[in-house]
Amino acid sequence: PWGIELVAFGTIAIAFIGWLASLRIPLSPAPSPELEINWNSATETVRNIRFSSQNRPVFLSLLANSWFWFYGAIVLAQFPLYAKDYLRGDHSVFVLLLTVFSFGIGAGSLLCEKLSGHKVEIGLVPFGAIGLSLFGLDLYFSSLAYVNQVEVDAWKFMAQTGSWKIMFDIVMIGVFGGLYIVPLFALIQTRCDPKHLSRTIAGMNIMNALFMVVASLAAMLMLKQGFTIPQIFMATAILNGIVAIYIFSVVPEFLMRFVAWLLIPTVHRVRGIDIDRIPEQGSAVLVCNHVSYMDAIVIMAYSPRPIRFVMDHSIFKIPFLSWVFRTAKAIPIAPAKEDPWLMEKAFVDIAQALHEGDLVCIFPEGKLTRDGEINEFKGGVMKIIERTPVSVIPMALRGLWGSFLTRDKGNPFQRSFRRGPFSKLELIVGEPQAPEQVSPQQLQEIVKNLRGEWK
Repeated sequence: PWGIELVAFGTIAIAFIGWLASLRIPLSPAPSPELEINWNSATETVRNIRFSSQNRPVFLSLLANSWFWFYGAIVLAQFPLYAKDYLRGDHSVFVLLLTVFSFGIGAGSLLCEKLSGHKVEIGLVPFGAIGLSLFGLDLYFSSLAYVNQVEVDAWKFMAQTGSWKIMFDIVMIGVFGGLYIVPLFALIQTRCDPKHLSRTIAGMNIMNALFMVVASLAAMLMLKQGFTIPQIFMATAILNGIVAIYIFSVVPEFLMRFVAWLLIPTVHRVRGIDIDRIPEQGSAVLVCNHVSYMDAIVIMAYSPRPIRFVMDHSIFKIPFLSWVFRTAKAIPIAPAKEDPWLMEKAFVDIAQALHEGDLVCIFPEGKLTRDGEINEFKGGVMKIIERTPVSVIPMALRGLWGSFLTRDKGNPFQRSFRRGPFSKLELIVGEPQAPEQVSPQQLQEIVKNLRGEWK
């Protein structure tokens, strides 16, 4: 009794609470007040998608976002029949599966903030994609192992052998879905031109709807071909892996950030200081002291956006790290006496990168320190800003000296053991310097002061 009334009252109450919460959203001026509503939905749809496709990384992120809706639409659409025919459950079992999945999405979304260090960490996207495929496959095997011949409600279902394994797979699909979708949405909002943001999001919603329609058609086709629902879960998980490989191959920044995000926290406890001084948009030259072979990866892991690193060609060729640096579009450089052509090409590539609005990071010492002290800064930075006058942002790494990949004397394994696991280090970002006020000596002094006595 009163079920319909309670549902109606609850819906209105939640909507009212949401409206009250929206009143606390700060007002912001319209970035394009001259825009007018186009009542022709067809032309406006085409225009919105065209806006979305102008920025390639953003557009591919939109596609990756829409793919999640494809994945979710297929999986969620199977839950009613899956609960009834395979789990032998009543409607309460279907509601339980939806609740578990929703809880997973919420938990994964909240977990993003903790794992990302309060910044847009797109390295979580491959992590989420891997989890979606792994637990989608495991849901297939868990479904095969579940045996029940009598109809059960939610409570009796949870008492069945194998039921908790199925619920665990579903909640983990939700968790990894949250880890996948939240960084993508944040990336789209931060990388998109503010004047086009609303239209880009409108285009994204249109693509989401299209992908969901295609997902429904794909599910119908698989069922018509004789696929069981667990087999649909398996096929979707495999297809998700294939799509993820494609996305991360055309936008390697995702995978590169994933490697950096995974590698650095497993070795060090890094504290970033004044990282917000690295601009979210526009070009700049970052300069930093050179302590270890991992310097670029540490900076890469804690920068809010991609960086083009200029590095010695010998470091650029180190196995495994070479793949990371190539993926990050690093620029190899060599001394003029060793390879004048490569040196000149590096400066041309740097100018082009800055012209395109990229961040470029150089290590002005030109070599790794052999004693932990900062070597003399070379004049390459002056040549860069003479060609392309942009702000120069000094940075300092400290706490890395003596780690495995430095040139400290002694056995590297003994050094690492002496430092202990998860040794501390810091990345400190200084105030941006105007190009007309920059000199190598001045930058060296700033970096030295930022680093302090801790090597």
